[in-house]
Amino acid sequence: MAYGQPPFPPTSPVAPPVAVAPPAPVAPPPPPGPGVHPPFPAPPVEGRGRRIGLGFGVGAGILVLVCGGGLAAVIGLAVAMSSALNEQAHVVVGDYLDAVHDRDYDKAYDQLCQETKSFESRAQYRQRMAREEPFDEYSIGDVNPVSGQVPVELTYPDGDVEHVSAQLGQNTSTGAFEVCSLGE
Repeated sequence: MAYGQPPFPPTSPVAPPVAVAPPAPVAPPPPPGPGVHPPFPAPPVEGRGRRIGLGFGVGAGILVLVCGGGLAAVIGLAVAMSSALNEQAHVVVGDYLDAVHDRDYDKAYDQLCQETKSFESRAQYRQRMAREEPFDEYSIGDVNPVSGQVPVELTYPDGDVEHVSAQLGQNTSTGAFEVCSLGE
């Protein structure tokens, strides 16, 4: 190094960086010509109708099972409710008829619905029932849920049979059935 020379060699001026444009987009290749196979297999077309029909058949079968089960449940519930309604009606009408048969008119009067009791006093009821011919046997039919009537067949000592209906009412405080009347 000589005296008077800079310690470092002179630097040459640096050229500013040059911006390079991104490469131009490459156009897609033209579509393949006839006879060229696609890069994936084509979906099968044979048997498609059979699979659709099978799917609809399975769906319909499941729908029938669900609806059939629901229908069976509703029918079972209706039968059970009808049996319970008949059982309650038979007990109430049977208790009333037993009291009348035994000539226990006070007990029979207590089993009447409030509407009937408001039209006839206990004494009037006892007098009216004492005048009626006693029956030997009775049989009770099934309650009509619409009208609330229960058919009753009364058999008298001379063998006569009378067909009457027991009209049922419902106690508003307890919900229990009560006999409102026994007549034609």
